[in-house]
Amino acid sequence: MATVNILSLPFRKSTQISLSSSIQQYISKKYDQHPDMFRHDLEVVDSLRRDAVNVREAHPSGIKKLQTYAGQLVWMGGKFPIDIGADFTWYPALGYHTEHPLVANNLKYELMNILYNLAALYSQLAISSNRSNTEGLKTAASWFSQAAGVLTHMKKEVLPELRMANPPDDMDDATLESLIQLLLAQSQECFWQKAAMDSYKDASIAKLAARVSDLYSQAGEAAMKSEAISSAWIHHMSAKHHHFAAAAQYRAACDCLEKRKYGEEVARLSDAAACVNEGLRECKGGYLSKAVVDDLHGLKKRVDEDLKRAEKDNDMIYLQIVPPKSELKVLDRANMAVARIPPQVAKPYDYLGDHAEFGPALFQKLVPFAVHVAVSIYEERRDRMVNNNIIGELETMTGKLHEILSSLNLPGSLQALEKPLGLPGTLVQHAEEIRQADALNRLQRGFADIEKLCASDRAVFEEGKALLAAEEQEDMRFRMKHGTQRWTRPESREDASPNGGAKLWNQASEIDGYFASSRSSDGVVREKYAAVRETLEILAGPDRGMLDYIPNSRRNEIPETLKPALGRLRGAYNDVMRLESRRRKRVEALKARARTDDINVDILTEVARLERTYPNTPIMSAHFEDFFEKRLDSMYESDVEAVQKEAADQEKILADVQRANREFESQKRTVGGNAEREKALQRLDNAYYKYKEIVNNVEVGRKFYNDLSRIVEQFRNQARQWVNGRRKDARSLEDEISMPPLASLSMNPGPMQAPQSSYQAQAQPGQSYQQPSANSYYMSPPQPQQQPIRQAVHSPPAEAQIHSWADNIPPQQPKPMPPVANIDTTWMPGMGIKFAPSPAGGANPQGGNAAGPVKGTWEPSNGIRFG
Repeated sequence: MATVNILSLPFRKSTQISLSSSIQQYISKKYDQHPDMFRHDLEVVDSLRRDAVNVREAHPSGIKKLQTYAGQLVWMGGKFPIDIGADFTWYPALGYHTEHPLVANNLKYELMNILYNLAALYSQLAISSNRSNTEGLKTAASWFSQAAGVLTHMKKEVLPELRMANPPDDMDDATLESLIQLLLAQSQECFWQKAAMDSYKDASIAKLAARVSDLYSQAGEAAMKSEAISSAWIHHMSAKHHHFAAAAQYRAACDCLEKRKYGEEVARLSDAAACVNEGLRECKGGYLSKAVVDDLHGLKKRVDEDLKRAEKDNDMIYLQIVPPKSELKVLDRANMAVARIPPQVAKPYDYLGDHAEFGPALFQKLVPFAVHVAVSIYEERRDRMVNNNIIGELETMTGKLHEILSSLNLPGSLQALEKPLGLPGTLVQHAEEIRQADALNRLQRGFADIEKLCASDRAVFEEGKALLAAEEQEDMRFRMKHGTQRWTRPESREDASPNGGAKLWNQASEIDGYFASSRSSDGVVREKYAAVRETLEILAGPDRGMLDYIPNSRRNEIPETLKPALGRLRGAYNDVMRLESRRRKRVEALKARARTDDINVDILTEVARLERTYPNTPIMSAHFEDFFEKRLDSMYESDVEAVQKEAADQEKILADVQRANREFESQKRTVGGNAEREKALQRLDNAYYKYKEIVNNVEVGRKFYNDLSRIVEQFRNQARQWVNGRRKDARSLEDEISMPPLASLSMNPGPMQAPQSSYQAQAQPGQSYQQPSANSYYMSPPQPQQQPIRQAVHSPPAEAQIHSWADNIPPQQPKPMPPVANIDTTWMPGMGIKFAPSPAGGANPQGGNAAGPVKGTWEPSNGIRFG
């Protein structure tokens, strides 16, 4: 600063962070894509940031590094929200707190700092330019203009989107405005210096200097509102403002001397002296650099010398009146300095690409899932609007048009009279079109394609239905096997879970309806084709076949009385043809526009706007409703309105045709005509238009089955997934039902083990016995021979087998006998199991049990006695 009389912006400094890590974590949490898809982009973004923040020297190579990273940040702003979890740390470059960093989780804050450093680099390149020659001055002026342009872009475009309650002191609105005016002043100063060096006229140099003074003044006024502009810089701006005010008046005085305005010369030199003295007052405090002070002193010396000489000459020789300052004409301004925003900063998207200056845009394939859904919704609405509301309506009107013309025997009646012999030119054109299109084979291929697509779709659909039917049968078998009390899960068609059986069976019914409707439509199209096949074969054949099919007229000349009516009908019919041709071109242009209607870039911009407006709300497809409506209206509303105009035009033209045809038919009846030729020509014309209709029907059918293929494939996949889940649940439920409710049963821990049957569970080591909820019971000691436990012989046949007491079904037991006399306590597991004697061998006279155990082998026919 001590050696130069202009200022440059210092760089802001930052610490290194792993931006890729923050982005990777954000993608993992918020997006429906895996971060590994963007491994290369993550590496590149770290490299770009590292190169950008390390730009610390005034070298042109740093421009591309800063511009590239800034451009990628702008692009990433459309992919990510402003707060992606990266804490960007930057140190202020101006002000009194340059050692205290500001940390912010804000992509726009990062962009602001990078752009600031780009402006700083431009300003330092201007300082380092060789300003001792005109080329160097032009270069310096350009650098200063670009630096001001970058700051202007920051102030107007980036700062409003910063979303920080308190932006950095050295990048707030007042500071940026002051720096912009300062850089423009220094750019203008270079132009002034070049003009002086190239010996421009004093009047021109005065205009340039006056503009320099204004810009320094505006910079100083804005700096007074800033918290970051230092006192030294404010004094510098004020001193330069007065310096160039003085310089402008001095050059204007020189111009007055040349024009012999000696009194005005004195006045302007006096004002120049006052201005330079004001500038020298800024030297107090030692704020100004030596170069600025020297410039002021040099100018003062020159002004004082010229003022002394001018006053002496005017007082002694010219004697002109010296006007007061208030009467001096304000100097004109010549503005050369313009804030020029580099195109790489203003439109960074233009420099992103595989072979572009900034390279490929990072994270191009990163699209939130909601945006995928929104794009699909828009495309579906666009296609429905274009195909149904516009093209469909136009085709319906065209079909109605041809129906009316056919009912009027047009153009057959015209062609029969205008071309009584040979083939009409229109018919020849239609036949040639049919031949070139290979119409018959084209239709046959279309029908075959439809059959293949339908069969393929039907096979996929039947596979999905078969899966559902098989699962339903399996569920019914399990239900019959285990009973509805145990098999408690919902039936197949009643499973209301997401993508469950209820939904899938409903989808199956809907898809069956689609197939039924499509087969009916296919049949109608085939009937249309069958009705005109023979006529189409004539059109597709050689001209000799058509000549043989169309009888010639015996009348070779048109009667004079019929010519006026014929001319009016021909004119009206030609209007119809022109209407149809214009409509066909409109449809083709609309289809082409719809094909190129790419919403991806605009919807990403809308995503960025939504994220800025609602930072805490996740993006959903419903948020794009207003965007869809506005875009569809702007793109296709004019076409929708044109449909109404087309309908009105058609009604008018048809009215003209019908009126002219009535007159024509009335005149024709008086002179006669060849009805057979008219009918033949009309059949061929109708066949041509019916062929066009069938072609359109075939294309619609092919598109229908292609769309249906996605539906049936999704249905099959969902059915397969649901069936697999149901089968897994069935296995788990069956295992649960088959497992005994009690984990163990140990009634006799001694060497004598209780007999086991297939109805009773044996205790396993380490498992405890759980007492049943039924009343305690007593059994006789077991005998060596183990037999299955059965019910008493008097039990009903339906209950022949005894159920385990652990079963959920209540056991069927015989009436209990009185308790054994010598047992007076409740049975415990350590007492073993005792069996009561049979009624035949162990009953006492009173009917009670014997006191001691009964010897002998237990027989099943004796039954079981409980205490």
